Amino acid sequence: MTRSRLTAAAAVAVAAATAVVLVPVHAEAAAGSVHLAKIYYNSPGADRRSNASLNAEYVQIANSTSKGVSLRGWTLTDASSHRYTFGAYTLGAHKTVTVRTGKGTDTAANRYQGKSWYIWNNDKDTATLKKASGAKVDVCSYNNARVAFKTC
Repeated sequence: MTRSRLTAAAAVAVAAATAVVLVPVHAEAAAGSVHLAKIYYNSPGADRRSNASLNAEYVQIANSTSKGVSLRGWTLTDASSHRYTFGAYTLGAHKTVTVRTGKGTDTAANRYQGKSWYIWNNDKDTATLKKASGAKVDVCSYNNARVAFKTC
């Protein structure tokens, strides 16, 4: 066999081996999950606790599965144990819900904690999402006062 054919054969073998290794990762990603997507922890402007400012502080939870998921009883907490508990709510397939700190009327896209104080620290904090059973679903931490949000 010539050197170029040996090189081509080796390249094909490496490509085939790589494809085999990637298949399980792709299959897992295709299944999707419910997970923390983003924390906007430093609302714009001065922290004067206006409802608009409180609602500019939020956490986004995404459902990347192909089915709606009931979040009834699921909790979202910070490192200081501030807790938001979902009531009757289903997060649709491939949808995102925003959990805002302040007051408002709950919709499919926005849920409100009804707080009159800030939950997410401007410098560092940890968001934890748990099922109603208490099983941990996802955790997202940040440690940066120079940025206003964290993509999880």
